[in-house]
Amino acid sequence: MSALLILPVLLISLASPAAAQYPAMTLTVVNNCPFPICPAIAPNAGHDILERGGFCLPTLSHRSFPAPTNHWSGRIWARTDCTHTGTHFSCATGDCGGRLECSGLAGAPPSTLAQITLHHGGHRDLASYGVSLVDGFNVGMTITPHEGRGLCPVVGCREDLLRTCPPELQLKVPASGGRVVGCKSGCEAFGTDELCCRNMYNSPRTCRASTYSEFFKHQCPATFTYAHDSPSLAHDCEGPKELKVIFCH
Repeated sequence: MSALLILPVLLISLASPAAAQYPAMTLTVVNNCPFPICPAIAPNAGHDILERGGFCLPTLSHRSFPAPTNHWSGRIWARTDCTHTGTHFSCATGDCGGRLECSGLAGAPPSTLAQITLHHGGHRDLASYGVSLVDGFNVGMTITPHEGRGLCPVVGCREDLLRTCPPELQLKVPASGGRVVGCKSGCEAFGTDELCCRNMYNSPRTCRASTYSEFFKHQCPATFTYAHDSPSLAHDCEGPKELKVIFCH
């Protein structure tokens, strides 16, 4: 079971008229990859499903939609090498139970994850965001805020880790001659409690970086790479008009 990083939650009063200074935020998903992808969105428990949980984008295209006006948190990822024949839909990476519209289901690793939490309130509207390789890697990704204030950097992983992925972490598609389509986490590849930060290893004190998480960290330092990785990689950007999740940036 993959670990989900929990971004910090800030409780803000909803009663102040100052909220009017912030326009509605837009979420934009961009496919800069030289191949089609099917982005997917899964909310954390208790939050709304956005855009029915999934759709497909041709190469060099995008889709924009309004961000929820209430508090929201969840993850966005790309599904790759998808096929859709009749009622059958499946993807080599990121598949959510064989559905185009994931309807709240999480994706199968390995997949690069955008993790986003939106806080709406009277005094400040904040977007907290980060890119996680805890579930491995399938495509490069960055998160780019527009016109925000405060800590609003572009974060993510621009490298193509499929080219350098260690052999023991490679996910290959036999039907295409063994082409590498994903780079697994150590947890996904070997399933040990230590690599998965489970049981006695499920704490910041006992969950440590491994050789495999360090491979991801070296290539993409501005990402989370294991369950209790906690550098300053999640950022609170105040009042951005738009958050772009860009694949193959």
